[in-house]
Amino acid sequence: MKPAKTALLTIDLQNDFLHPEGAYGRAGQSAEPILALPERIAPLKDALTTAGGTYISAQFTLVPGRNDEPLIADHLRKLRPFLTKGDFAPGGFGHALVDTLSPADFTIEKVAYSAFYQTRLEYILRAMKIDTLIIGGIVTNGGVASTVRDAHLRDIHTILLSDGCAAFKEDVHAATLTSLGSVTAVMTCAEATALVGGKT
Repeated sequence: MKPAKTALLTIDLQNDFLHPEGAYGRAGQSAEPILALPERIAPLKDALTTAGGTYISAQFTLVPGRNDEPLIADHLRKLRPFLTKGDFAPGGFGHALVDTLSPADFTIEKVAYSAFYQTRLEYILRAMKIDTLIIGGIVTNGGVASTVRDAHLRDIHTILLSDGCAAFKEDVHAATLTSLGSVTAVMTCAEATALVGGKT
């Protein structure tokens, strides 16, 4: 692996998901494995960027519509009825990447599970000549899985961080890692850090 051609891509590690004052925190929707991710991923981010690699943050976005009412898909509105004006809105506190991982070299606004769907991610990867993505974030069975599979379809080599992603249920997380093992390499954050020459 060549660090200059490698990017760390995190999915949805933003305040509205992780911060106590974010949308999910206010609604009591949190899980310890999810909250632990930024501290675990930070050493890998530092090692990769120091070695010449790139850090990209993909952040879930609710586009404000008329009267700032967020454009929310019907299935998401049913799953998360607590979402309201200002949640996941570009430029807001909740939409921002968590402090532990800030800043990112590039920020991708995404409106669906995959970081590739209707975003500029693929353009950035081509422009930066990146051929390897190290992927972590939330949730394993949602945005992470969709992004890994979309990268696979584009012949982009991926490394999935087994302890750098999480779901709200551990059994779902574990089952997804097993499923994705056929399309991606899987390793821990410490193993990936060592791979790019950083301290673990």
